Formats: sequence, C-alpha cells, structure tokens
Amino acid sequence: MQNYKNKYFLAALFLTGWIISGCGGGKNVPDVSHIPIDVKIRRFDEAFFRTDTNNVAAGLKLLAEDYPRFAPPYFTHILNFGPFSDTGRLMQMQAHDFLVNKDFRALQDSVETHFKNIQPVEAALTQAFRLTKYYIPRFEAPQVVSFISAIGNFGAVVMDSTVGVGLDMHMGADFPVYRLVPDYPDYVVRKFTPEYIPVNVMKVVQEDLFPPHQEGAQLVVKLIDMGRQQYFLEKVLPETDEEIRLGYTKEQLAYCNENEEMIWQYFVQNKLLYTTDWQDIMRYTGEGPSTQGMPAGAPGQIGAYLGYRIVQAYVKRNPDMSLEQLMAEKDAMAIFNKAKYRP
Repeated sequence: MQNYKNKYFLAALFLTGWIISGCGGGKNVPDVSHIPIDVKIRRFDEAFFRTDTNNVAAGLKLLAEDYPRFAPPYFTHILNFGPFSDTGRLMQMQAHDFLVNKDFRALQDSVETHFKNIQPVEAALTQAFRLTKYYIPRFEAPQVVSFISAIGNFGAVVMDSTVGVGLDMHMGADFPVYRLVPDYPDYVVRKFTPEYIPVNVMKVVQEDLFPPHQEGAQLVVKLIDMGRQQYFLEKVLPETDEEIRLGYTKEQLAYCNENEEMIWQYFVQNKLLYTTDWQDIMRYTGEGPSTQGMPAGAPGQIGAYLGYRIVQAYVKRNPDMSLEQLMAEKDAMAIFNKAKYRP
C-alpha cells in the first residue's frame, strides 16, 4: 500500500503543477478565476462500499436518493446488473455478492488509499470546466462522482448531468491487477494513470456537448471529429502535454512530427480519405500498439494526429472563428476543404 501512496504523491504533484502553470504559465491561457465553478467530487464508490451487507435494500434505496442520476445507470450499465430497482431481489443479491467479494473489497481499499487526497483532481477539473465555460458559454458544469467498475475499463462516463470518474482505471500502469486482465495489453495499460483523468473526463464532456458523426461516415469526417476533439482538449487542458492528450508516448509523437508529410501521403496515395469501410476506419481511428500497414513507429489511432493537424491548419486560416463555432460546425467536409492542409 505504501507504494501506491508514493505514486499518488507524484501524481498529485503533477496535477497541482498543471493548475499552477495553467494560471500563470507561458501559454496564452485566459484568466478564468472569476468563473464560479468549483468541482467537488462526490465519492459514490465509498458510499456504495459503506452499504450494510445485512440490509442491502436500504443501502440501494439511499444511493438512489443521494445519486438519482448516477446510481441506476451505474448498476445497470457499468456493473451490468440489469434494470435497476432498489426493491428487486435480484438486484439486491447481485449488490450483496459484489460487496462481500474479497477481490472487489481489496480493489476499493486500494482505490481509497491511492486517491485518499482527491483535491488535485478536483483542482484540475475545476480549471478545465472553467475554461470550457469561457469558450462554450452554454456549458453547465456537471456534478462529478467517483466509482469503480471492477476494472471494467470505464475511465469516465457521462450520465445525464453527471460525470463519473472510474478511479480503478487510473491506478498507475504498474498496478498489478491490470496484468491479470488479458484484454488489457501494455499499450492500453500505460494510460491507466491519474494524469489521464482530466483528459478522459474532458473527452466525454466534449462528446456530450458535440456528439461525433455516427457509423457510415467517411474516414475524413471521422478524422475531423477526432481533430476537433484534440483541439478542444488543447484549449481546455492547455498545460497537459500533447502526447497525453493524444494518448501517445513521447517517442510516438516525435515520430509523427518527423514524418507528418509521409503520414499524409500514405492516406492520399492509398485513397483512404473517403472510404466508408469500417475495417479501414477502425484501423486508423482505433487503439493499437501501432497502425497496421504503416511503419512500426506509427502509433495506433494515428487518425487523431492527422485530424488534429488538419483542424489546426483550418484554425490558422480562420483565426476569427471561436472554439464554439468550430465545434458546432456540422459540415466536416467544409472544415477539411478550407483547411487546405498540405504538410
């Protein structure tokens, strides 16, 4: 346990430094200290595990009253217990079995130790929400709650006007439990760290504000959606390193920057931009250790990098366009065409 405490201390320093630099760093970050948003994370995970296992029905009822927008979908969709009913016998039995499971209790104990001090996360999200409100005036800051998904890979979720943060998916890349899950290879696990909490939260916030195009869209449209998300993250998480926002390693980002022209030519020469083939789209927008068909240095989800650079080119040509206007533009092809991207 002491090892987790030490690692969290380092993460807390990172997040605190993010806030300090965000308020007075060298980047052109607007002063948003006057915006009345202060994030206080409600510990749903702790409340759930305080449930009296001899009276689960009363505990579920209390959770539904205290977390009316989060508790029902948490049990239904995250823990997959089926339709929520605080009086249903099946729901009570499943909740009881979950709470008395020694592995899940050990996981919650580790989470509580690792995130004993949640204030650095609250400070990071406060700044990100204030910046979002500054750029997107219609944005209303959601309530933020913490939960565990039993290592179910729910890093952050939006449920109605609530954002849930899956703390068990941010325990550090060397958290031993992750190695027991065969579906989590190294290139995924390395992102299960506290510094990814603001990125994961602001991604789901952005997708809730500006839903991406659905299945059937051309790859170029998907690239623009991913690029706009990255540009949004750049504005609301200005002191977060670019490779963290993209989900790359430093080496992968360096490869992309050194080979930007080659990456663009690969998509052009292989006539990929206008494909609607779902396999092609997943190959260039999905996670992976690398991108199949490209040189080994090319990271997975390389479409995020290319889309980001296209959107940056568009913004450079349209400096008077606000972030809200950029995100609200329905015609992704107009952004692509007007960007005149040529690395």
